[in-house]
Amino acid sequence: MGEKIIYADDEASFRRLVTMFLEREGYTVYTAVDGSQALETLAGHPDAALIILDVMMPEMDGWQTSRAIREFSEIPILMLTALGDEQSEVRGLNRGADDYISKPFTNKLLVTRVKALLRRARSGSSKRIAAAGLELDEAAREVVAAGRRVALTPKEFELLRYLALNRGNVLSREQILDRVWGYWYEGDPRTLDTHIKSLRAKLGPAGSAIMTVRGSGYSFRGDEA
Repeated sequence: MGEKIIYADDEASFRRLVTMFLEREGYTVYTAVDGSQALETLAGHPDAALIILDVMMPEMDGWQTSRAIREFSEIPILMLTALGDEQSEVRGLNRGADDYISKPFTNKLLVTRVKALLRRARSGSSKRIAAAGLELDEAAREVVAAGRRVALTPKEFELLRYLALNRGNVLSREQILDRVWGYWYEGDPRTLDTHIKSLRAKLGPAGSAIMTVRGSGYSFRGDEA
């Protein structure tokens, strides 16, 4: 049996389609019709490697479910949404989502995103990184800014880690997407900007270390902590 994936969506046609795509890749898929059932399924399969949530579900939507999951688990969360506006993306990021796919999507795009999330989840390290007043503990996946522990989503942590490791260098949007997302991004070009905005807000004053280089990409201030 392959890695376990939990997929919650109230649309039966999408459940069948996504399940078929993933099972063809060797994954074991458990489906749910809403957020409450997704939580029950996760409780029954704590070794699941990934959870996919549709945003618009009855009773308990994807945002509520993502926030509930983050209270006890760091499992990667992929959101499926027809909402492409920045406000919706920020709302999801603040509730613990790691990535988004807008409906409709292709088999190739879905599988690529899933593999990228699982690959990042499997990779680990015990290093500590100190930069620009921040301390990153890669083993615990914790960030401390000015003595305050900052709660980040797994995607935000990877983004900050990559920027900090390359401090002083200008990184293009393509470089960042390829390294942090694990693929050449084909979706909404605002996704990276949304993550940067959310990350800066969570870091408070330390967020000013993440600088926008107009026409080029982003850079992390080069001074040490």
